[in-house]
Amino acid sequence: MKKLILSLSFCAMSFCALAQDTAGIPGKSFGNGVTAGNLLPVSKIEAAMGDQKTVPMKITGEVVEVCQKKGCWMTLKTPSGESMRITFKDYAFFMPMDIVGKKVALDGLAKKQTISVETLRHYAEDAHKSAEEVAKINAPKKELAFEAKGVVILE
Repeated sequence: MKKLILSLSFCAMSFCALAQDTAGIPGKSFGNGVTAGNLLPVSKIEAAMGDQKTVPMKITGEVVEVCQKKGCWMTLKTPSGESMRITFKDYAFFMPMDIVGKKVALDGLAKKQTISVETLRHYAEDAHKSAEEVAKINAPKKELAFEAKGVVILE
């Protein structure tokens, strides 16, 4: 009888120790979604990253632009006025193209990176910029970016 009680107690403690809060944030979910807790506003990403080039984190922000070809990237508003580009891990999901102005929560990897001229021109073409605007892009750009494995459009 003691062994049974001891075994059941051990199982109960193990279950409690391994239990995780996996409640998702309410809203329309894409990819792996986003679990609640530890959400940083876009304005605090750089401070949270410090000297690191990549840091896993969960963030929130307002959508400024979405790829109008397929929804394969979007940008979020930052306090500096620059937009932060969001891509999706392994090109695994796309966003609706009509979410400009909506708040989103993202789970993924914040990155400090340099974008090549070729990639910047590709992004400009995806955003339906004129040929003149695309031709004016002639230097790489250092930027803060985010690769999301999950996104939730907040309600």
